[in-house]
Amino acid sequence: MNKQLIECVPNFSEGRDLNIIKQITNEIESVDGVKLLDVDPGAATNRTVVTFVGTPQAVVDAAYKAIVKAGELIDMSKHTGEHARMGATDVCPFIPVANISMEETSEWAVKLAKQVGETTHIPTYLYGASQPNTSRNVLSIIRAGEYEGFFEKIKKPEWKPDFGPAEYSARSGATTIGARDFLIAYNINLNTKSTRIANRVAFDVRETGRVAREGNPYNGKIIKDENGESVRISGTCKAVQAVGWFIDEYDVAQVSANLTNFNITPIHTFFDEVQKSCIDRGVRITGSELVGLIPLNAMLDAGRHYLQKQGRSLGVDDSELIHIAVKSLGLDELGPFDPEKKIIEYQLRSDEDEKLVSLTAKQLANETASESMAPGGGSIAAYVGALGASLGTMVANLSANKPGWEEQTTTFSDWAVKGQAIKQELLYLVDEDTRSFNRIIDAIRMPKDSEQEKEARKEAIEKSSQYAAEVPYKVMQTAYGSLELLQAMLDIGNPASVTDTGVGALCSLTAVEGACMNVRINTKDLSDRAFADKLNAKAAELLSIAKEDFTAIIEAVNKKIV
Repeated sequence: MNKQLIECVPNFSEGRDLNIIKQITNEIESVDGVKLLDVDPGAATNRTVVTFVGTPQAVVDAAYKAIVKAGELIDMSKHTGEHARMGATDVCPFIPVANISMEETSEWAVKLAKQVGETTHIPTYLYGASQPNTSRNVLSIIRAGEYEGFFEKIKKPEWKPDFGPAEYSARSGATTIGARDFLIAYNINLNTKSTRIANRVAFDVRETGRVAREGNPYNGKIIKDENGESVRISGTCKAVQAVGWFIDEYDVAQVSANLTNFNITPIHTFFDEVQKSCIDRGVRITGSELVGLIPLNAMLDAGRHYLQKQGRSLGVDDSELIHIAVKSLGLDELGPFDPEKKIIEYQLRSDEDEKLVSLTAKQLANETASESMAPGGGSIAAYVGALGASLGTMVANLSANKPGWEEQTTTFSDWAVKGQAIKQELLYLVDEDTRSFNRIIDAIRMPKDSEQEKEARKEAIEKSSQYAAEVPYKVMQTAYGSLELLQAMLDIGNPASVTDTGVGALCSLTAVEGACMNVRINTKDLSDRAFADKLNAKAAELLSIAKEDFTAIIEAVNKKIV
């Protein structure tokens, strides 16, 4: 079963004393089952955003230890900083990452809040999906009044903490714990020092917008509705909180934002809307920065957005999409942007995930030629298939950028995107084939002293062997998926690349036939013969079809180059 994973992003009210920050993160790293992903201190805000991920109970344990340590080390009575805050651990959100629902994640957050409230002197509030009371589930509403105002606020019945004492701690303050969707903390730098201009830009774009006024939109009389409430003019970006401020550290004003749902307002949409407002106000964006981590899809979508605006093909590798996103958003203005450190999925990758495909072509050949049994024919079949898809994708991209073919750019771009997806899947299968072989070895090494152990070992060997046969069949299916791409490139692609299409077809056919051999050998000794016979029949049928279809492309290519 796949492990449940929760991300935790506690914000601690200390961004200047690195020794204190280190002591807090040491508590997190002391817990087995969690991985510390990012530590992002800010001197001007005097706040550090820490990101770690792990299994639910491990995340609860690590967060609890960090909250306790922060309460011991951080004296809120002496705290100053640009960011709103109410406690040493100002907020501690849980975010579902893998194989876990928001409801389950919320339950774990409540468990942590209860533990903090019952075992420490820290008043604890629930927020987000963990707070059923909609009048106090928004962080900004809970935190209103901040540290200084909470000594009186906490005494009001409507602001009694969910857990812990209804008495404010002068040293540690209070904390807020809950579950939420992935939040992107994102700041955009302006070529001005004016907080007033930055705030006006923020009001233009944030969901809550600004208060409506008569006459002058900035200092005119506030317009009230029939209930006496201030009328608001909504901003252009939903699911966005934003404010303008001046950062001494950079000597610029920023629009500082939380994108609370990047599926509603992607990072590139927010950037473009800020840019529009800046132009209207005579300022411009100089760059931007991420606070904490960002999901891979958010960066890929931004890369595609800006490539599309440039009229270029979208069928490029993820690394190219990320590069375009970084340069378009100016994420490297204040310092290098390292995708391995800033993209959450990359942080979670282990060395084993891409052990083979991260090698150079020479290294992969040498590794294959060594005396080790893996990588073997299965991995190489997948790799050859990836090369076939890559050649088809190359032809699509060359055709998309061919002078005079601009009207067909979208068509070829779509084909290139499909080719990239096939290539990515086959590259994954290069290492997955070796991993499946290693699972069999692990099963063979299981203890076999007792009858129960012998039975468990036998079952594990059978299951891992079945999976080792399914992987090359997946290679067959995926490599055959290149057929439509290669056929299209033969029919409508750049004529100068016809032989590239032919070599792609040869590679794809080799991948299918080679993987079929591995299906047969890997099913040879299976105990479940019904499973083996069914898989072999499907593989034989697919091989027959693939031979006919890819051979037709190869013959057509040869006719064109006569």
